[in-house]
Amino acid sequence: MENILSLLGVLIVIVGFAMKLDSILIVMVSLVVTALVGGLGLEGMLDILGTSFVNNRGMAIFIIIMLATGTLERNGLKESAASLIRRFKKVSAGLIIDIYGVFRMIFAAFNVSFGGVAGFVRPIILPMSIGAVESQDLKLNKEYEEELKGMASAMENICWFFGQVLFIGGSGGLLVQSTLKELGYEVTLVQLAAVEIPVALVALVVASIYFYTKDRRLMKKYYGDSEKKVDRV
Repeated sequence: MENILSLLGVLIVIVGFAMKLDSILIVMVSLVVTALVGGLGLEGMLDILGTSFVNNRGMAIFIIIMLATGTLERNGLKESAASLIRRFKKVSAGLIIDIYGVFRMIFAAFNVSFGGVAGFVRPIILPMSIGAVESQDLKLNKEYEEELKGMASAMENICWFFGQVLFIGGSGGLLVQSTLKELGYEVTLVQLAAVEIPVALVALVVASIYFYTKDRRLMKKYYGDSEKKVDRV
């Protein structure tokens, strides 16, 4: 019978959302009811919440970054980034993405995260890329905008994936080191980072060339010869 009563919290969530009540209130009531009918009590519930928070404090940092980014974006972060790039007439969206890739790789080598696609690329890099298009007095094409989203996000993922292994003591390096040790190979983290340097550089160069040339093709596809249009303006 107690096992069935423990499901009362699920019922509260279903009924609450069906009635379109306040979501936070629904979850809190469901949490308290589940703890009480399940035999945990308020003290046990708070103990589990505290332990879970400590074990997943990295997620709390991510949430704080998201809230800070959202607040800045609401107060004109995207507009400011786009306005800055509009001052430079000869800068293309592909070049901006490539420049970001270089800085992203450098900071990734020191294990510095900018918040990923949602925390940095979307509110800053993408508006700057769009601003580069608008600086040429061109109307933004929706399909081209979607392509820019993909390229900017891909550059973030590539540079973070290959760059973070350059950080000595990072989780990726420790995993590789422990795996090689089990196979009978003793290597240091410095040796692993040194081997990764040319791999990361090749990944950065290939990605930069690819995104730059792809942006040139997309500009010709959606806008024709944009350089001549800028000269005429």
